[in-house]
Amino acid sequence: MTIKDIQERLFSLQDIKYRGFQSKLIPTVAADAFIGVRTPDLRALAKEIPKQGDIKSFLGALPHEYFDEYQLHAFIISEINDFDECIACLQQFLPYIDNWATCDQLSPKVFKKHHGELLGHIKIWLASDKTYTVRFAVGMLMQHFLDEDFDMRYPETVAAIRSDEYYINMVIAWYFATALAKQYSAVLPYIEENRLDTWTHNKAIQKAVESRRITPEQKDHLKGLKRK
Repeated sequence: MTIKDIQERLFSLQDIKYRGFQSKLIPTVAADAFIGVRTPDLRALAKEIPKQGDIKSFLGALPHEYFDEYQLHAFIISEINDFDECIACLQQFLPYIDNWATCDQLSPKVFKKHHGELLGHIKIWLASDKTYTVRFAVGMLMQHFLDEDFDMRYPETVAAIRSDEYYINMVIAWYFATALAKQYSAVLPYIEENRLDTWTHNKAIQKAVESRRITPEQKDHLKGLKRK
């Protein structure tokens, strides 16, 4: 399918009301860049298009014209089952991501089986000067390394990040809130010892307290650790 074919397909799935809703949620993207395709339709299209021929022209057509093309791109990458091919596509795509939604919905399934190889790439992404590349890297640490592959090196790495970017600090808070839900005893000292900047510290506590995975006793303790 050509890029024009894909755009026509996206417009055939357009939901005008959803477009207005989306544009309000994602302020870093111009309102006229939204087509208004719902996520389930984009996911279905991401599985369908690669079966219809070579999609390299679409994946290489960066920057895209529409937000929905970025979303489709992210979902296509997420379905790639060859690790090296997936990484190559990511390296090309990540610098062009300009919003939290595309960043957070980019979640390659193949990463589940390649944790060892993935860590080296995460380290490189964390050193990027691109906001959403860093956010993606923290998101991958949160998604893949807070369970059986958890290691104290990972929260240490995230806690050391300092940024003025809202969307980076928000994902750091999200990381620590999730870490508190999954590795409470190990991660709690980062909060008790004020290892994060004040805004991120308080946001992490707020998100943790909102979690159903945190016990009432743990929530009471965390509330007492808020900073002014």
